[in-house]
Amino acid sequence: MLAFPGFVDAHCHAFQRALRGRGHGNDFWGWREEMIALAGSLSVAEIRSEYLEVYRELRANGYTAVGEFHYLGYEEAKAAAEAAAEAGIAFVCLYACYLRGGIPRFRQESVAEYLRELEALRGAGIQVGVAPHSVRACPAEALRALGRYAMEHELPLHVHADEQPREIAESLDEHGLRPIALLDACGLLGPRTTIIHATHADDDELDLLAARGASVCACPSTEANLGDGFLPAARLWERGVPVAFGADSNTRLDPFEEARETEGLARRQAGRRNVLVRPGEDGPARSLWECLTVNGARALGLEPAVIAVGAPADLVALDLDHPEIADVAPEHLPAAVLFSGSAALVRETWVGGAR
Repeated sequence: MLAFPGFVDAHCHAFQRALRGRGHGNDFWGWREEMIALAGSLSVAEIRSEYLEVYRELRANGYTAVGEFHYLGYEEAKAAAEAAAEAGIAFVCLYACYLRGGIPRFRQESVAEYLRELEALRGAGIQVGVAPHSVRACPAEALRALGRYAMEHELPLHVHADEQPREIAESLDEHGLRPIALLDACGLLGPRTTIIHATHADDDELDLLAARGASVCACPSTEANLGDGFLPAARLWERGVPVAFGADSNTRLDPFEEARETEGLARRQAGRRNVLVRPGEDGPARSLWECLTVNGARALGLEPAVIAVGAPADLVALDLDHPEIADVAPEHLPAAVLFSGSAALVRETWVGGAR
């Protein structure tokens, strides 16, 4: 076996796993209607049970931590935390603030109500992040208040932004600013901020992310499934913006696929190989491993897992005899795992030292 630091799923909607394989909706907005119908139908008990199965599958595939971007309600958030504890996976509840749109289950009446619920989760010992769902779901004044709270309490802040052209058009109509520019104007961009998707971010917005030290969480398998567009990966790497990965709608739960798809898309766009390479490195493997591990942990406010004395023992062991990587020379293993491997390589996973 070969041990690596455990993988981090930095953006998960566990309930959406039930939608895999369905051909509903001709675009993101059509799919969203089906997703909302599912979200409105689930009981707390069903959420507890279904999330447990998703988290068990994540762990079996090498993930040792998950950031659950949760907008199904307060009691449901506690059920999700219980499911993660039973599955033995580190859990951060990215508790969504949803003030307009969606369905009643998603929404709070005010920022004050949202913060009361968030603080109650913290009081119950659940690790949390501030998560304005999007600029569609939160007016500008609410965004400002949430940004102040996250900064004061040193909490991670996650928000969907620039996923769809229509979202950008609506933001320009309402605010005269694109979503990421609006988030910056409202004081939300900083080193603890993670933008989810950013598939349609322009160069000015990417410059803002770099200047503020913010991160992006890419969800390549979901973005492909929903027709979201292409992560501007090469432009993010050029600017040094940290990128984490999320399984998002959980169409697939394979960490290597997320990494491979990111470099693969960049190659097809650039017409060459080895695009996501940082200065001094001879290939993209090292930075992609960091996306799966260190960058994801930091995005969730977790201590990054490393293999060192005294470090958190969040580890994944890969099967060196598996046909996908058998007989690969040791110096080529990190790249071979990423570009030729799958979650079938995972033999064992330890979280905090427990198998």
